[in-house]
Amino acid sequence: MERDRSAPTLDGLAAQFVVQRPKLHAIAQRTLGSPWNADDAVQETWLRLQQADIGRIRNLEAWLTTVVSRVCIDMIRRRATWREELGHDLSGEAGSGTGTPAEREPASAVLLSEDLALALHVVLDTLGPLERLALVLHDVFALSYDDIAPIVERTPATARQLASRARARVRSVDVDSVREKRESAITAFLDAARNGEFGTLLQLLDSDIELRSDDTAVHLAAEGADHGAPLLGRRISGADAVARAFAGRAELATPIHIGGVPGAAYISDGVVHALYLFEFRADTIHRVSVIADPARLSGLLVDGAR
Repeated sequence: MERDRSAPTLDGLAAQFVVQRPKLHAIAQRTLGSPWNADDAVQETWLRLQQADIGRIRNLEAWLTTVVSRVCIDMIRRRATWREELGHDLSGEAGSGTGTPAEREPASAVLLSEDLALALHVVLDTLGPLERLALVLHDVFALSYDDIAPIVERTPATARQLASRARARVRSVDVDSVREKRESAITAFLDAARNGEFGTLLQLLDSDIELRSDDTAVHLAAEGADHGAPLLGRRISGADAVARAFAGRAELATPIHIGGVPGAAYISDGVVHALYLFEFRADTIHRVSVIADPARLSGLLVDGAR
């Protein structure tokens, strides 16, 4: 194929990449379940763009969507290999589902986006990478199966089957019950933090919980430490350490929904300054991510205080 001499320069593509970045990050976070892993996937996508023959890129948005999706697939498979080496059981790899998906999917099969986001949190590790992507790209980002097929390197019919298997797993989740339990756990966590109830905090936290915060959140917390802000670091591990970081603090944090998923935020004068994203293992809090970088916040849908 002859190189397109009118193709944009790398600097021009960089500017377009900035425009596409929120979408790429949203795809990666929905698929990988973590803002930090999503950051890595988007960064890898940018590196691949720098190394690409840009003269052959006809549709940058489609190219970037394909690349970030395949990066996500690679990351999930590496994580699966790592878990298998540690002896963990992984189920739900693409192609292992049972049953025959319906050939035609009624419109009612597509979950409301806020329910889908929460249900995905629950079943994410039981879905294979191709199942995750097919479902996220179709049900969240409205790509057709014809468009999804080359991304997952399958036929459109198989892409539909992948999404159907994932959707069946997702629809098995009692979303209302999960939402109520997680809202209650987050509210209890914030109450225990404010009241300095160290023992209660320990009961709510998984023993190997990890607290991660971006640089802006760490700086913001340090400035507000005298006014009850949590004692954040870039990474804090273990229930005891995380409980100490929050005990007697988090006075200004309030429960909210983030894209339909229960969370918390520090909101002042109607402006969200920091978000707390929670991941659960069974009924305990397994991970907390604190996001305060304005660029990161702009890519997250905050439904408001509840």
